[in-house]
Amino acid sequence: MKCIIHRCRRSLSALLLALAAMPLAAHADLNIFATVPEWGALVSVLGGDKVKTFTATAPLQDPHHIQARPSLIGRARNAQLVVATGAELEVGWLPVVLRDSGNPDIQESRPGLFEAARYVRLLDIPASVDRSMGDVHAQGNPHIQTDPRNLVPIARALAQRMGELDPANRDYYDGRLQAFLTGWDVNLGRWAEQAKPLQGVRIWAQHDGFPYLNDWLGLKQVGTLEPRPGVDPSVAYLGEVLQRQKTLQGQMIITAAYQSDSASRWFSERTGLPVVVLPFTVGGTAQAGSLEALYDDTIARLLAALAKGSKP
Repeated sequence: MKCIIHRCRRSLSALLLALAAMPLAAHADLNIFATVPEWGALVSVLGGDKVKTFTATAPLQDPHHIQARPSLIGRARNAQLVVATGAELEVGWLPVVLRDSGNPDIQESRPGLFEAARYVRLLDIPASVDRSMGDVHAQGNPHIQTDPRNLVPIARALAQRMGELDPANRDYYDGRLQAFLTGWDVNLGRWAEQAKPLQGVRIWAQHDGFPYLNDWLGLKQVGTLEPRPGVDPSVAYLGEVLQRQKTLQGQMIITAAYQSDSASRWFSERTGLPVVVLPFTVGGTAQAGSLEALYDDTIARLLAALAKGSKP
């Protein structure tokens, strides 16, 4: 009996030594699927080294028109949180990705699905929608990221959601949120001062994707080069716009980096107006490599076009 007890003690000691020698398991990352680069960037700012972020679209892709590829479905299958714009921006592909992922935690009305548009005031909400109107979003214009003021309520809500899903790191996320808000408040003041010359500037937009930018900077959009949202203009239609320019006197043409700027160039060649290609999202231009740089570059490009247009 003593031998048996002795052998058991030796086995237990060996097991304890083996367990002590094993490395502690690393804290699992909060696995996040972001639909567009701006939310991937914001997640990284708020989550730091506690999150693992995958961004489904590239800066120069049209976020409206993405294929629900198996690779995206696979990424969503393992996600604990999906961060999307909402307001129907991703309606053509994200519902399929969520459904086919088989992940119950990221479905509609579950904590694992976060839609940024729910936390800001949406603009351009149509009274009614039908197919003849083109690519119109019934809930309002979804391009909320073009106004940096919108990132404040979105960041607050997103950090809270991250803390709910990963309570062990709630204080960490809250600390990073407070740091972000402090720095962002400084940036908002700086941008407001820099952008003062843009207030009241009359612009043409190639695509009607800038109501939040216009609201932020006080730009006055006099019209669009598209006859309807998402519909490429014909030469005949651009000729009509050219006639309206004589009365409306736009001062520049703005377009997003992910779009073809052929219509803007056509219009510029005949009016002499400068074309401003805006990054629209993080990484949309070489200079817009972060959230802060996105708005720095946007203002810089608009001011450069204003200066160019004012020269005799």
